[in-house]
Amino acid sequence: MTPPLPGFDVRTVPLADPYPHYRRYREHDPVHQAPDGSWYLFRHRDVTRVLTDRRYLRGPRPARVPAGLPHLMRNTAHWMVFMDPPRHTRVRALVADAFTPAATAALRPRIAQLAHTLVAELATRRQADLVAELAAPLPLLVIGELLGVPAQDQGWFRERALRLQQATRARAAHRADAWSVAEAAARDLDAYFRAELTRRRRRPRPGTDLIGTMVARAASSGLGDDVLVGTCVHLLTAGHETTTNLLCKGLLALLAHPDQLATLRARPELMPAAVTELVRYDAPVQMVTRHSPDRARLAGRTLPRGSRVVLVLGSANRDPARFDEPDRLDLFRDARRHTGFGLGIHYCLGALLARAEAEIALAELLRTLPRLALADAPVRYADDLVFHGPERLLVRPD
Repeated sequence: MTPPLPGFDVRTVPLADPYPHYRRYREHDPVHQAPDGSWYLFRHRDVTRVLTDRRYLRGPRPARVPAGLPHLMRNTAHWMVFMDPPRHTRVRALVADAFTPAATAALRPRIAQLAHTLVAELATRRQADLVAELAAPLPLLVIGELLGVPAQDQGWFRERALRLQQATRARAAHRADAWSVAEAAARDLDAYFRAELTRRRRRPRPGTDLIGTMVARAASSGLGDDVLVGTCVHLLTAGHETTTNLLCKGLLALLAHPDQLATLRARPELMPAAVTELVRYDAPVQMVTRHSPDRARLAGRTLPRGSRVVLVLGSANRDPARFDEPDRLDLFRDARRHTGFGLGIHYCLGALLARAEAEIALAELLRTLPRLALADAPVRYADDLVFHGPERLLVRPD
């Protein structure tokens, strides 16, 4: 008889490889109640059931924001990822046109230019941090151009985005000043984007950038500046950190599977399928949260009304009931219906853009740096199992 598993705690999960930890719960306690009362779902069928069931609600904000942090409270209150219909639908419509297949296809040449420049610079180094030199700058530059903010501000944005993320449950548990750091970042970003809204209204140029488009559409939709600012910050932060993680973890997975890497080098046309498999294999977002509005039954367990339900996307993507030999990277696998970008109405708005950036950047790396390898230094992961990925990844270009 298997002894009972301890209460699931994200702080005890090995960041470099959480999957064996997930496996134990998926096999022995797939609908698991943690000591704090939250319910963790580990199987693909349970995770997808909740993701596609509109009765499960997304709000409220992540972790309870302490009193006395007005900018953080106001900003995160207007992130669409924490909204439910009909409000979620209205806010998503403000920006959805910028992330359609046609819009993403139109951006690909510019993404390729940016990736080429960044990789060419990386190639001049004997050793480089892939996070700082490519994986973080590329999506920041792309989302910055979409929003219509200066490229020279991308370093400033990256710094504040990282500080803002200290407000997540996982990171707030690791440093005493996490909330004050996040509040200061929220204040800076709030002031920056309010100034951008003012500038667009003084000199309207609808259609030239996403901020201008939002300003024009908000005038007729009744959405106020708090929503516009929150949406700008959300696009900037969520729109770059997930892609940064995807690029880094995608490269790590390929380097750890030299046979698959060799196949991809020989057959670059496989890159779109490869990125789908890389997202399944090691998703950039490992968990999302929902709340049950009513009592629910899952796998014989009863979840009380209002329960916090944590969907472990990384575990669902390694469920052998859905994917054969799930711990093996296989570029020829049918990896569709993975949960790496979510499912249902909250399916990641920027999934197509993230895929395009990963496809282009990884192709540029493999083409330009045929001897790219990890440096003799440990990969350092951020203290966050939700937005999961390295904060430093040293490589040797030659």
